[in-house]
Amino acid sequence: MSTHPVVLITGALTGIGRATALAFAREGARVVVSGRRANEGQKLADALRALGTEAEFIQSDVRFEDEVRNLVEKTVARFGRLDIAVNSAGTEGESGPVTDRTPEGYAAVFDTNVLGTLLSMKHEMRAMMAQGGGSIVNISSTMGSRGAANASLYVASKHAVEGLTRSAAIEGAVAGVRVNAVAPGPVETAMLDRLTGTAERKSAFLTNVPLKRAGTPEEIADAIMFVASRKASFMTGEVIRINGGKTAS
Repeated sequence: MSTHPVVLITGALTGIGRATALAFAREGARVVVSGRRANEGQKLADALRALGTEAEFIQSDVRFEDEVRNLVEKTVARFGRLDIAVNSAGTEGESGPVTDRTPEGYAAVFDTNVLGTLLSMKHEMRAMMAQGGGSIVNISSTMGSRGAANASLYVASKHAVEGLTRSAAIEGAVAGVRVNAVAPGPVETAMLDRLTGTAERKSAFLTNVPLKRAGTPEEIADAIMFVASRKASFMTGEVIRINGGKTAS
């Protein structure tokens, strides 16, 4: 990997994805950010360039293979290679009991969280295998290893992401492509606000975290950067859980 790696981030326009893009840019990486909203994407690319690095926004919806293929191909065409990919695009979907779930609700969650991760890895791995190596970091969740009432589809989707991660890691190893996942607990993002609904419910939710707070997007970005880097060169097929101790008991 070169001194200034080429990094592709899906779901880069908000939350953890955005913090990760900024963190890589501050380290001098050449960054491609992707998402569905062109105006926000161009503003983020401008902010990354203002940090002194090369950056591009490529509009893409990970639910559609043609768009994912185009995203990876344009990244490689622009920078000549792809060293690191962070698959951060995700949605929580609607909450509610299993008995009320619908095929439409299933598709709304799984098309982004699972199919989107699969398609992203498919084309990222092809590019990385052709060049002789690379590092992929998928974003799971604390809910990727446990259950939660009224969140069955989100929970199931993150379990699937972890299964995809482990399987792809075995396939990629022979070509020097590492595939890992970072699984955040509660993080100060708009998604956490949507999930908890009110300040009171959010405060009550966080009392179950041993560190008694939510994480920050920047804390998760630091972990993603470590997992993606040469410092973790013997790590593949792993899920790193960062949740303030929430899964310790």
